[in-house]
Amino acid sequence: MNREDELYPPIKKLLERQGYTVKGEVGAVDVMARRGDEPPVIVELKLRFSLALFHQAITRLAVTDLVYIAVPRPTGRSARRVLKDNVTLCRRLGLGLITVLEDGRTEVQCDPGPYAPRKSQKRQMRLLREFDRLRGDPNAGGATRHGLVTAYRQDALRCAAFLATHGASKGSVVASGAAVPKATQIMAKNHYGWFLRVSTGIYDVTKEGRKGLIDWAESDAFSTSE
Repeated sequence: MNREDELYPPIKKLLERQGYTVKGEVGAVDVMARRGDEPPVIVELKLRFSLALFHQAITRLAVTDLVYIAVPRPTGRSARRVLKDNVTLCRRLGLGLITVLEDGRTEVQCDPGPYAPRKSQKRQMRLLREFDRLRGDPNAGGATRHGLVTAYRQDALRCAAFLATHGASKGSVVASGAAVPKATQIMAKNHYGWFLRVSTGIYDVTKEGRKGLIDWAESDAFSTSE
């Protein structure tokens, strides 16, 4: 679909099937529908999702609670993510969402109404653990030119720094000396390519690890304060 007015016939048919009388371009409204004495339904038509579209739809909530936005159904590799994200946003804002397919069929993705998202205890606990593990506030200015400082990266850097100073060491020694309880697991996994297992349970720092120490020295990644 290349024009907004191509969205109108499918939306009109959808609403008429539900017993509404439908008219286009009523005042500043793209589509307005009425059914008896019920509150009116308003639909704003656009060819793609945009911030301006959501602003426009939110403004219509001053007229009625039954506000929809209608767009062509997204296509392409990211279509599923785009649709999912915008359905979530519509629900958060109390808006409805209708998508229109190329053949003129319509899909009601969500209806207007109050929305109370379920809290994820699992995600909350994951964030709390990351918060507690981070030493200091290394991302206060945003990401460094090498990326964000995570608690895992901080632990890996502390292990690399210990090995750079003391040479090849047992995992338990690094865990104690660097104050990183999971040092052995981190070095064995070697996510950043910073560690080399020289023998059973003994690890050393690689050239990549030494470069990482230099790259991250500019950040607050080595902070020991809380």
